[in-house]
Amino acid sequence: MDDRVKKFRRILEACALCGHGCGADRLAGEKGLCGAGDRVRVAAHLLHHGEEPPISGTQGSGTIFFSHCPLTCVFCQNYQISQQGQGEDMDPDGLVARMIELQAAGAHNLNLVSPTPWAPQILEALALARNQGFDLPVVYNTGGYDSPAALRLLDGWVNVYLPDAKYADPAVAEALSGAENYPAVNRAALREMYRQVGPLTTDARGLAVRGLLVRHLVLPQDLAQTEAVLSWLARAFGPDVPVSLMAQYLPCHRTKGIFDPFPALTRPLTFSEYREAVDQARALGMDNVFVQELTSAEAYVPDFGRDHVFERMG
Repeated sequence: MDDRVKKFRRILEACALCGHGCGADRLAGEKGLCGAGDRVRVAAHLLHHGEEPPISGTQGSGTIFFSHCPLTCVFCQNYQISQQGQGEDMDPDGLVARMIELQAAGAHNLNLVSPTPWAPQILEALALARNQGFDLPVVYNTGGYDSPAALRLLDGWVNVYLPDAKYADPAVAEALSGAENYPAVNRAALREMYRQVGPLTTDARGLAVRGLLVRHLVLPQDLAQTEAVLSWLARAFGPDVPVSLMAQYLPCHRTKGIFDPFPALTRPLTFSEYREAVDQARALGMDNVFVQELTSAEAYVPDFGRDHVFERMG
């Protein structure tokens, strides 16, 4: 384990944790394109009751929100932490303390939100925490822009992967998230995640214990090309692959006002747009899908621990 942590940390000498592969020497004090340095930064930790039912269960998911993100989504609902870097720097012992605190609070799992820039530090903390009696399943909750090489170093330490599959069109990915190669990187990352953990499995309580669950945010005017994303997922992993079809888009961050060349992003998702996405999933034979009432978007107020109200597609 010590050798794996050392190998992982060496990636920070020429950072290649995400699809940008920016090469920043973060161990020497440089910041990556995402803004992350050497010391892990945490924005919040809490019991989260608003994730998909296999993740939140009845007692909540023990969630750590990390600051900084390799994607610069123009509609990010938590841009203050993902892009502006709000949060608290801490050493491995500080991160371990939060993991153990969440376990003591009764969390079903450890839910690592936006972990990509901090994967080496997280692995180091997990190893230390295990030696102190920490034994919760680990959920890796990521935007899906992860380097497969970095993910391979997490093999055996992550129980459940919860990645986004945001886009099918490189031009849209560049315009909306600053990552033209997102579709290619995302698909390679999801294949590596699936290789490690396989299909989603749950225990007698319905809680996820291992596997892949993919999230997709439906965008106004079908900017995410939902059918193409779902079609690829069905081909790559079979139509039974669990998918969370998210309806919670609202104009946030840079989309609150006039936004060219995609003015549709300045309005909420409509019922007909979301219904079309659900119908596309059904047409592909995908019935292992979590859906939301559109009111979960209309009532959304950006906040940690928000309630997204998921249910299985009927």
